[in-house]
Amino acid sequence: MRNSIIFGFICLLVVLSCDSNQIYDVYRSMPNEWHKDSVVSFKINPPDSVKPYNLFVNLRNTNDYKYSNLYLIVEMNFPHGKIIKDTLQYKMAKPNGELLGTGFTDVKENKLWYKEGVVFNESGEYTINIQHAMRENGKVSGVVNLQGVTDVGFRIEKPLEQ
Repeated sequence: MRNSIIFGFICLLVVLSCDSNQIYDVYRSMPNEWHKDSVVSFKINPPDSVKPYNLFVNLRNTNDYKYSNLYLIVEMNFPHGKIIKDTLQYKMAKPNGELLGTGFTDVKENKLWYKEGVVFNESGEYTINIQHAMRENGKVSGVVNLQGVTDVGFRIEKPLEQ
């Protein structure tokens, strides 16, 4: 009886871990803090130059993350030299301070929209650079060391079927 329960649990985990929409999903671990000059880079070779894809920034953070939002600078470098740079803001906590995201422990995982329906129409290697741009209210200089971020990731998905 006990072995069948364990087997059933393992089967459930395998089924839940399958993600047919995933094209690319890579994380980079951060040291104890994310320095403002530290750029997290991802090199990708998209599988297709015709189909649209959805792009996400993934973030894992702990309760040491003390802000209600997150500002990021995300830069996409195309194979032939074109660069698109975006400054993005994400909500990271509820008004009561409870962190958003999924997870049962003190580590929360956030899947943050970056771009929708992107067609990688240039063949070759793309580079995605992600840097935090956090500032505290009333201060001009940015947060030098952002605490509480454990991993930064980048994800490419096939759009859901309509």
